[in-house]
Amino acid sequence: EALRRRGLRVPEDMSVLGFDDLPEVRWSAPPLTTVRQPLAEMGKLAARFVLDLARSVAPASSRVELATELVVRASTAEPRQS
Repeated sequence: EALRRRGLRVPEDMSVLGFDDLPEVRWSAPPLTTVRQPLAEMGKLAARFVLDLARSVAPASSRVELATELVVRASTAEPRQS
């Protein structure tokens, strides 16, 4: 909305990308391209981590890396050629 008020068009003038793939971004105008995180898997790992700590079990690692997914919708476009 802020870009539109400044006379810019999405994605023609500027691409916009979000994070977390909230359900409502599919219905924005235009639908928002976003990065989806594996929230259920994150929750399971966090619960396991807390339960291990409660049992005084040291975590196997202090860092966990999970895959994300780029969900391309209508708010992004290829860069214009100069």
